[in-house]
Amino acid sequence: MVDVFAVAEIIVQHIKNHYPQDVAIVGYYGSYLQGRATERSDLDFFFIPATERGRQVECQFIIDGIGFDFWPIGWDRAERMARSEEWNTTIIADCELLYVRSENDLARFMELRETISNMGDESKTSAMISQAESVLKDCLISIAKMRLTENSGDLSYLRIQAQAISGNIFKALGFLNQIYYKRSWGHYREQVRNLPMKPEQLDQYLDIIMFSTVPDELMSACENLTADTLRLISERHNKQEGIRSYKERMKGYYEEERAVLNKLLTACEKGHYETAFFVAAGVQDALSRILYAAEKGRWPGIADLGEHREFYVRYGYPDLAALLDPSDFEPLRLAVLQLIEKLENHLNTEGVPMNQFGSVPEFESFYKNRWSDEGERTK
Repeated sequence: MVDVFAVAEIIVQHIKNHYPQDVAIVGYYGSYLQGRATERSDLDFFFIPATERGRQVECQFIIDGIGFDFWPIGWDRAERMARSEEWNTTIIADCELLYVRSENDLARFMELRETISNMGDESKTSAMISQAESVLKDCLISIAKMRLTENSGDLSYLRIQAQAISGNIFKALGFLNQIYYKRSWGHYREQVRNLPMKPEQLDQYLDIIMFSTVPDELMSACENLTADTLRLISERHNKQEGIRSYKERMKGYYEEERAVLNKLLTACEKGHYETAFFVAAGVQDALSRILYAAEKGRWPGIADLGEHREFYVRYGYPDLAALLDPSDFEPLRLAVLQLIEKLENHLNTEGVPMNQFGSVPEFESFYKNRWSDEGERTK
């Protein structure tokens, strides 16, 4: 059995002799640290370069059939790991240090660990939910790839995509529960067993994904697992508290959006359905999102399943998308006029200022006085 620590000592001694100011940290993690090493285990070790020259100590090699990878992690990447912006947080959180260049380097490294220890704080929740959403997008891409190749019956390809989906689901659940995993590669399930937020049928879906030889079953399990996780993320996002603010969120919105609404009115009058289709749906969704942001104090997340339409519906704004009809534009045109009136009244009620003028001279007076007033305030 290879003495992996003798190997590490050779490298560390070389750094001390030839790169003492170029390498900040050397550490190891994984099976040897956790007491799980076997005769085939390598030493999972890394270093943080202090200079560009320090990267020269990187090395990949094999000793008696055991592969080693002594790889660099820049300080910027280590910081991303500590903030859970990269997945392998355990490398920073749970490693044992073999070499430290200086007290300052050690202090900087321990600050990263302090960041990790606070990952469960409420102040981190929003960022962690965003991380979960971002990871889940990759699942949706994998599902699309599976569907595009489903007629080929290529079980191998489907299993590869299913493995990627499963791994990303575990990552998303880690972010959602504000934890990091100490082990991967076949050891996720034991770590998520007691998590408060996870799909109820997680184990059943994973069994199908790992053992089924039927393509339709495999794809269905992947889709259901992704959908259930998406719902969990959406629910978690919607429970976040925010500060209601129309003045902050919607200042200038109506002035900008009025030009788009006019485009929609023109499309209705001229019977141009393609323009009406894209503009009507876009206007309705954009207004739904900004109303949600004004009420909730935050924008809808990526995992939003239509919940952002809540306030659009609650305040009685017309359903433009449902009124699209290439044979009759009049209902949509009237609905746009209704939306304009309702939106102006709504913003007035919420105290949102709107710059509307009846003539060019009226605007000119406003604009000149505005700059004059601002000049006086800066004196």
